[in-house]
Amino acid sequence: MKERYKPATQKTAEKTKSNITHQQSPRNKTDEMVIQGEEDSMSDLTTLDRKALLQHGYTGSPYGVQQSARKLNAEIVAAEKKKQTVSEQMMIDHLSRAVISDPEQNLTTEKQQSVQVFPDTKRAPLRFRKRPLHETKNGRDACRELIGFFFAHDQSLTIYEYRQFGKNRTNVLPFIKKSSYGHQCGRRKGKQYQLDDFYIGANLTFLSSDHPSLPESTKENKLLTLRITNIDQIALESLKTTSGEHEDYIIRQEANDRLVFKAIQDVLKEKLHKRGVRILTGLGKYFQQLDKKGNGLLEKADFKQALEVFHLEVSKKDFESSWLILNDNGSGNGKVDYGEFKRAIIGEMNEYRKSFVRKAFMKLDFNKTGIVPIVDIRKCYCAKKHPQVISGHCTEEEIKSSFLDTLEEACSKSDEVSYGEFEDYYEGLSIGIADDEDFINILRIPWGI
Repeated sequence: MKERYKPATQKTAEKTKSNITHQQSPRNKTDEMVIQGEEDSMSDLTTLDRKALLQHGYTGSPYGVQQSARKLNAEIVAAEKKKQTVSEQMMIDHLSRAVISDPEQNLTTEKQQSVQVFPDTKRAPLRFRKRPLHETKNGRDACRELIGFFFAHDQSLTIYEYRQFGKNRTNVLPFIKKSSYGHQCGRRKGKQYQLDDFYIGANLTFLSSDHPSLPESTKENKLLTLRITNIDQIALESLKTTSGEHEDYIIRQEANDRLVFKAIQDVLKEKLHKRGVRILTGLGKYFQQLDKKGNGLLEKADFKQALEVFHLEVSKKDFESSWLILNDNGSGNGKVDYGEFKRAIIGEMNEYRKSFVRKAFMKLDFNKTGIVPIVDIRKCYCAKKHPQVISGHCTEEEIKSSFLDTLEEACSKSDEVSYGEFEDYYEGLSIGIADDEDFINILRIPWGI
């Protein structure tokens, strides 16, 4: 990770120098023509679009290279320490043949808690009792970080969760018990997980009913889906040299699927360029309204209707092709998960960008519930370093209010933001920003990460 981030840090330093040089050069007629052209393209944007685009002001702002390097080094050390702790716990469980993912863990904890009696309360305060790993206020929306291990010799895997309560107390418990698992949907349904299935951005699916210790909110869904956000690439490449056969036919099909979606995304990219926030957050809310059962699945006619409402015209041939792929990869019952549909048709930001979105949200989510009150966001968002504030064209409050206005528009509730809504907002901003470091500045500067 450290080697990968070095070029990005150097690139930021070079960009800072070029920005300073550009600011010192005199403005000529060509500059005026470009600015005039930008004003013309902005003329048909809504007030909401204009407010969202104010966040783009952070892209050209330099970020302290030394400060960034210090933070990065500290994060790498913390991540390695966490990984080592989880690895040690996994080895202890595996070698001692301990019961993994014990469904009785919560009952055992409750029995321990019942021994202590506190006056005026039926249950001990959180700081006095041992909190079971999977107890969260809203497990469905929580932003949880898991660490998984794949054993090539028997093609089994296990997944652990590292949780920290306060400054000194940590807990490492299994999330998925060690066993052999297979795909629960898509073209590979029923096939056992292999090395080729593990890459950044891949989804792993499990039957919730096979894991009784999962949170109740997670068990409400038939399938548990986990996204791979990081991987030990050196270990993976080493194992691949001695791996078994590749399923070439399926790999070719999946590559063709990606080409279909890429063609559609290219068509929609221009329409979303400066309207990404409004359209993506609007689509999210619209799909939720159509989803009367609350299971995340919608029919073909619902998606057609949504695209028409938001003026995202897709040719009939492209739509039918994408629908066949998504329906084949899903349950095959004529319904598709609308999150998957949105990612396929519009695309999604890469995991490097997403890692900073998660980092910003986890900084705001003090209680680790997956939901942040708007009042907390208002307190934490800092607009002091916005270029328009520095130049005196806007006040800090104006920039902050513009941000909150557009964020609140994305939320189903006016007083709180879920992680999904927070990610949708930045997904919309990401569409109009080509350079990764420009996008990262939008998160680093106001959130101080």
